[in-house]
Amino acid sequence: MSENKASEITRILREWNAGDEVARESLLPFVYDELRRQARALMSGERSEHTLQPTALVHEAFMRLSEQAGVEWRDRGHFYGFASRVMRQVLVDHARKLATAKRGKNPIRFSIEDIQIPVEERAESILVLNEVLERLAAIDAQQAQIVEMRFFGGLSDEEIGEVLGVSTRTVLREWKPARIWLLRELSGSDE
Repeated sequence: MSENKASEITRILREWNAGDEVARESLLPFVYDELRRQARALMSGERSEHTLQPTALVHEAFMRLSEQAGVEWRDRGHFYGFASRVMRQVLVDHARKLATAKRGKNPIRFSIEDIQIPVEERAESILVLNEVLERLAAIDAQQAQIVEMRFFGGLSDEEIGEVLGVSTRTVLREWKPARIWLLRELSGSDE
């Protein structure tokens, strides 16, 4: 992303903070491509007839973002980090609806590295991952944010570092124990 575009996004976010409704409306064209990239990465491998398309995910996430009250946007990194959390919530809500419709079926196990399983088939697993992420956040909030931005936001290690204000090395260092903890929790193993 160009430096000019990054500063323009930050300027628009600050105007939105100041209560400028026009700024909120003018933000979407600047952030749409990046949000769409995140959604495509998150939903890669989905069937073409999937009930939740990347475009729908972006639009639902942006609608929820624009309804947020009291958020003081610091910069574009803060916005994209928050967008990762909102996309997670949209997918969790979607998964809850699917899981409710499928009550009684066995949950599908998946690796946190494998985001190729269609949402319909991993609805219960997304709910399990959401619960596990909430437990991780109680232990280490930064590690939970890293997992959330990686898995639900599709952000790279460099982008996560930018959002969190830490180095890429710190992101990688924090990812390792978070990944081990998550794998242990998801497998139900005490090893």
